[in-house]
Amino acid sequence: MPFHFRFGAADLLRCRFSISPRWETQEAVRVLLDQRRHAYHLPWLRGIRDAAGGLDLRPLWLLMPRAGHNPDFLSPPPTGPSVTFEEELARVRAADPQAARDDLRRSLVCTPGALESAAGQRMLADPERAVRELADLYEQAWRTLVAPHWPRLRALLEADILFHSRRLAAGGLEALFDGLHPDLRWSGKTLTIARAGHHDRSLDGQGLLLMPSAFVWPEVVGGYDPPWQPTLVYPARGIGALWTAPAGPAPQALARLLGRARADVLCALTEPASTTTLAHRLSLAPSTVSAHLKTLQQAGLLIPSRHGHQILYERTPLAIALTNPAPPALEARGSGGGAPEAVRAQPGERRKGG
Repeated sequence: MPFHFRFGAADLLRCRFSISPRWETQEAVRVLLDQRRHAYHLPWLRGIRDAAGGLDLRPLWLLMPRAGHNPDFLSPPPTGPSVTFEEELARVRAADPQAARDDLRRSLVCTPGALESAAGQRMLADPERAVRELADLYEQAWRTLVAPHWPRLRALLEADILFHSRRLAAGGLEALFDGLHPDLRWSGKTLTIARAGHHDRSLDGQGLLLMPSAFVWPEVVGGYDPPWQPTLVYPARGIGALWTAPAGPAPQALARLLGRARADVLCALTEPASTTTLAHRLSLAPSTVSAHLKTLQQAGLLIPSRHGHQILYERTPLAIALTNPAPPALEARGSGGGAPEAVRAQPGERRKGG
């Protein structure tokens, strides 16, 4: 049965994007539990195998049913476009114990045997302690599984938001939802998630929060009961290349034209990225990268755009042509135009959302 989001006039003006490091931590933990999600993340799984072995994630896995309710208080929707993990975790720690107990019970009953288990009974008997221990465990998971890779993950999520924001500006909600996930359908003022379990949610003027996720693939997740803001979490574009090794040094001809450092910065912008992301990617000081970006922008090779408190830079068509020169065989025949950029891998198998 489908899941419906019902939009009113006010909701059409209040759709927004956000990134949640706490959500990514939750879904990273879920990847370790659900082998169906391993396809795009095998390099990451190999890299964190030893560190993850030191974590006892069973209490969190107990609250991650294959189908059914996930506790909303453990992953409250972000309040702004760019929040830190620490800010989100503080909201989890501030959860009302009685409301958390009800939320935990709703989740435990969705997994056979979880409600009757010793761990499940301990959570319900002392919800205040459960909130504290679950938050502590998520903090450990963040530091171990996600934080070391956050610059790369954030760059992917920011690039996705930039792409879809442009689709929204060019074609409205219909164009936006048409490209987010194969299970989404927009009709009139209703967004439908196919095969997501029967649910009918009026947005009531709150609008819809849209969150890209690297780890939610292959699902699209819609939900959050009142008073939480209605939220849609979808797989970010480009996850097929997320864990690939960074590109090699810039071609010699481009380095002679621009200088090695600026050429490397330009070639590293395979997706829109911030100064901090590029500095981490290239192992350079942010001030150095900032100076190179300014020069490249003045030369007409970069376009800056603001996202929240950050500025993302992306290559202009001229820069794309410079970093993707035509193959030698074509050059010998006098053909013009550069080779197209690599096509990103897209989510394949479609599965039920939460």
